[in-house]
Amino acid sequence: MAAVIPVLVFLIAVHVYANELLLVDMAVYIALAQGINIIYGFTGYLPFGYFGFFGIGAYVGGYGILHWGLPGPASVLVGAVSGAIAGAILLPLFRLRGAYFALVTLAVGEAFYAIISNPSLTSITNGPYGLNLAAAYSSGWSFGMAVGLAGVAILIAALIRRSHYGMTLKAIRDDPESAAMAGINVGRDRFYAWIIAAVIAGAGGSIYGWAISVFYPQDVFDVTISVLAIVFALFGGVGSIWGPTIGAALLYAIYNVVGVSNPQYFQLIYGLIIILLVLFAPRGLAGLVEMVKGRLARGRVS
Repeated sequence: MAAVIPVLVFLIAVHVYANELLLVDMAVYIALAQGINIIYGFTGYLPFGYFGFFGIGAYVGGYGILHWGLPGPASVLVGAVSGAIAGAILLPLFRLRGAYFALVTLAVGEAFYAIISNPSLTSITNGPYGLNLAAAYSSGWSFGMAVGLAGVAILIAALIRRSHYGMTLKAIRDDPESAAMAGINVGRDRFYAWIIAAVIAGAGGSIYGWAISVFYPQDVFDVTISVLAIVFALFGGVGSIWGPTIGAALLYAIYNVVGVSNPQYFQLIYGLIIILLVLFAPRGLAGLVEMVKGRLARGRVS
């Protein structure tokens, strides 16, 4: 149900709202917020460099369209696989914790950007000139793939949360040493969550690049992508299923209403949201709902 309702809303919205690209972006951000939910909400590792997987997916997917003649949907699969490969390569980063892990992933994402945009590699990556996928553009297919990715990401998060694997991830998040002493393979279970999150970001990047048709390295290797996905997930409530979805939908709508025309006001709004979250709702909207339910239940008992 948590995955079906958002998909139905998107399928209806595309018939009443003319800006299909905005809906594609919103669906991709819902998927990214769920990716953050899986890696941060369930394991406690916050990847500021999450945009690196997104950019790699955009470039590998675009490369598949331009040089391998892949159709758009196949390029999305290739982009997802590229995210998984990048995630596997970066597995040693899990030796770090907390702020060190977050900062190193940010540095890795910037390194990806520096490599892709390097003018010396123009013959391979097209350097700072980006990719032009206009010949492969397909409005209906790119929209459908974006909505499908959002639905799959929500479904994966829901299955993990309700499974034994989800319980082990929460145990690892709360106390990895005790989890290891209890027989949990901490490294292996973190690796699976990390790869799932990387696959979602890689697929999201390839859909985004396909949908906008023309993009440059700074468009897909942008730290703002990570920041937005993290804020969306935190606003809705990490560790929950509905939280990141609702947070991404609400805040991305505000971003397009206020942020595009008046970015300074949008930054002010985001700053206030983050301050209020830290002070009054560290568990996001989902935490507020649970708190209200708890107080109502205690009121009925008394």
